[in-house]
Amino acid sequence: MAERTIKLPDVGEGVAEAELVEWHVKVGDLVREDAILAAVMTDKATVEIPAPADGTVSWLGAEVGDTVAVGSPLVKLEVAGDAAEGEELEAMPELRQEEQQAEEEASDAAPEPAPAESSRKPEAAKPKAEARPAPAAPSTGAPRPEGERPLASPAVRRYAREAGVDLRQVPGTGPAGRITHEDLEAFIARGRQPTVPGLRRSTEVEEIKLVGMRRRIAEKMATANARIPHITYVEEIDVTALEELRSRLNAEKPADRPRLTVLPFLMRAIVRAIGERPEINSIFDDEAGVIHRHGGVHIGIATQTDAGLMVPVVRHAEARDLWDCAVEVNRLAQAAKAGTATREELSGSTITLTSLGALGGIVSTPVINHPEVAIVGVNKMAVRPVWDGHQFVPRKMMNLSSSFDHRVIDGWNAASFVQRIKTLLETPAMIFLET
Repeated sequence: MAERTIKLPDVGEGVAEAELVEWHVKVGDLVREDAILAAVMTDKATVEIPAPADGTVSWLGAEVGDTVAVGSPLVKLEVAGDAAEGEELEAMPELRQEEQQAEEEASDAAPEPAPAESSRKPEAAKPKAEARPAPAAPSTGAPRPEGERPLASPAVRRYAREAGVDLRQVPGTGPAGRITHEDLEAFIARGRQPTVPGLRRSTEVEEIKLVGMRRRIAEKMATANARIPHITYVEEIDVTALEELRSRLNAEKPADRPRLTVLPFLMRAIVRAIGERPEINSIFDDEAGVIHRHGGVHIGIATQTDAGLMVPVVRHAEARDLWDCAVEVNRLAQAAKAGTATREELSGSTITLTSLGALGGIVSTPVINHPEVAIVGVNKMAVRPVWDGHQFVPRKMMNLSSSFDHRVIDGWNAASFVQRIKTLLETPAMIFLET
C-alpha cells in the first residue's frame, strides 16, 4: 500500500482558489475511482472533485467553509501498489450545475447521511474500514415518479452516457434514491431491462450500402458541394395575382390540356429573366477554366422517384409556351418515376428548378446541379398578412431560394436575376408580353 496526495486541481476560468462547500467522504472511507470526494465553489460555479483511483481516505486537508488554493493538498488516499510514498494523483474536476440544488434538497430529505457522504473536519487516520457489501438488486418497478430527475454524480452520469443507459430507469439505493456506481452496474448486469411496460430499447443497426442511383446521387452532391462555392439568395414573392390567373386558366382549359401548376409559370419567368442575365444560363468547365454560355434554355426539373432524385430536362424552354411547358413537365416526371426516362432526357440541363411543393418549407439552400451555375428553389406557398401602405391584408406569399456559383455569378447578378423573376410572377401578364 502507498499513500498518495490529491491536490485541488485547476478548475479553469483563471480561478486561483475555491471555497470548500461539501465533503462527501470521511477518514477511513473506502472510495472507488470517480467517486465524488468533495465539492468546491468558485465565483462562477460549483465543481465536484472525483477520486482519481480506488483507495482508502487517510487524511482530509480542509474544513467546510475554508478557502483552498489551487494546488494545495486536499485529500490523501491509501492505494494499492508500490508507488512512492506521497506521490500525487491528479483529479479531474466535474462542473456541477443543475445537479447542485437537486442534490442538496435530496441530502436534506434523507433520514441520515450515508457514511461516504458526511461532512467531517480533518482528523487522524483510522484503521481501514472493511469493504461494504454490494447493494442488493433493486426492485424492477418504476424507480421514481414520472418527471422526477434522477440523482447521481457527474461521474455516474458520464458512465451512464457512455454505456447508453437512461438513468431515469435505474433504481437508486443511496440517500433519497441517489444512484451509485453499484446501482448502475447492477442495472447493466441485468441487461438494461426497461421498467416502463411496453417500451423496449432497440440496438438494431441496419447497414445500407450506397449502390446504383443512390451512389451516383451521393457522388454528384459531394462533387457539387466540394467544388462550387455556393451563394444562396432568398426573396419572397406575392403570388396572389398569379394564383388567381392560374385558377382561371385551369377552370377554362380544354380537356386535352393538363392542369397548370406554378412550375410552368416559373419556367417562362426564368426564360424571360435569362434574356436579361444570360450569364445565368451557363455551364462552367472548372477543370478547363471555360464558361459555356448557352442560348438554349434547358431547364432541369428535380423529381423525386422511388430510385432517388432524378433531373429530367425540358429542352428549349425558350421555344415553349405555358401549356407546352406543362405538358413536357408532366411527361418527363411520369417517365422518371416509371424508370423509363432515357439518358438524353436526364442530361444536358443548363439551369435547374427544384420544388418540394407543400413540403418546401420557408427557406432552403439548394445544391447546384454541377456543372451548372444556378438553381432556383421553390418554397411552400402560404397566406400571410402584408402591409399595403394603409393596412395589413391577406396575400398569398411564396419564397424563392436560389443558389449560384460564386466563381462565375456575382451577388449583384444573382439578385438582379431573382428580382426580375419576382417582378414577372407578381405581375403575371408580363410573362406573356412579347419583347
